[in-house]
Amino acid sequence: MSPSDLLRFMRSHRLAVQASCAPDHSVQAALVGIAVTDAFELVFDTLATTRKARNLRASPQAAFVLGGWAAGDERTVQFEGVADEPRGAELERIKGSYFAAWPDGAARASWPDITYFRVRPRWIRFSDFNAAPPQIVEFSSEHLAAAPDNEG
Repeated sequence: MSPSDLLRFMRSHRLAVQASCAPDHSVQAALVGIAVTDAFELVFDTLATTRKARNLRASPQAAFVLGGWAAGDERTVQFEGVADEPRGAELERIKGSYFAAWPDGAARASWPDITYFRVRPRWIRFSDFNAAPPQIVEFSSEHLAAAPDNEG
């Protein structure tokens, strides 16, 4: 599993379960529509009034699970990273990635309180339990940044 294979797998999934922690240490998870940038960043939109937005603003640590939805396909990605809400040119860049994956997202851009989160990876684990023996590969943010074939 190369970084470009990982990127291809991640981009084949448009939905992920996103988890965050509230200030009172309770946890929250939600299904979100995602886009994946060339830098393995996960991007999603949400309303500023949601629990996930409040949680990520208070504690930017986030986790996601992608894959595992199709019957008989036991391949998943576990993703841990740090969230932010980019502004300016960075916001326009990630919105471009998001709208490419979710064309209807452009219509939501005018909603009151819409915001965009970017989550930069710290650690990613790809697991393929379809293989015998199972294939499990871990990637650090440093490994992904240094990979020569991460163009996607």
